[in-house]
Amino acid sequence: MDATVPTVFVVDDDAAVLKGLSRLLRAAGWPTETFASPDMFLQQRDPGRAGCLILDVAMPGVDGIELQRRLGEAGCHLPIVFLTGRADVTTSVQAMRAGAINFLTKPVDDEDLLAAVCEAMAKGAVEHRALHALAAARARLATLTAREREVLEGVVSGKLNKQVADDLGIVEKTIKVHRAHVMEKMGVRSLAELARLAERLGITASEPRR
Repeated sequence: MDATVPTVFVVDDDAAVLKGLSRLLRAAGWPTETFASPDMFLQQRDPGRAGCLILDVAMPGVDGIELQRRLGEAGCHLPIVFLTGRADVTTSVQAMRAGAINFLTKPVDDEDLLAAVCEAMAKGAVEHRALHALAAARARLATLTAREREVLEGVVSGKLNKQVADDLGIVEKTIKVHRAHVMEKMGVRSLAELARLAERLGITASEPRR
């Protein structure tokens, strides 16, 4: 299957459930991959894949809630739709607080499941684009020279060119040249846009030289 296509990943230890969900999802036009256990999913997971995850709660060994926790710790942002064989308010609240899109009870209504998948896939697409954009920004940041990085930190802290120049011990005209290079490399057209991008990248203001 094309790794670039958003996919519904289904994890359930019941083979009949996997087969039924796979048939339903594919009939609705969603590319689908199934896994008989959380361990199997973790072993085969590609962090770069986009889509969503349909996850059974009660499974031997690693259960659905534990898999959600492990994925969160690994920085995986696949939206999750949980399925459970019995209503469990405590577990459902725990799952939703951890970011689950929905918590459905088996036997699940086809339309309810497909609606939940649509919501999860839409959310996943937004998050995937955001992560891709952030990765691209980090790649652009890596192209800055050490001096350009210093100028960037000074500028996004709100300092004037003259102040940055004084901090770095160079003339103001040179700061203007470096700032122009920084904005070109980072792909921004204004200082406000540069500041927002720097915040997303976790860039903090530089300390003046003593």
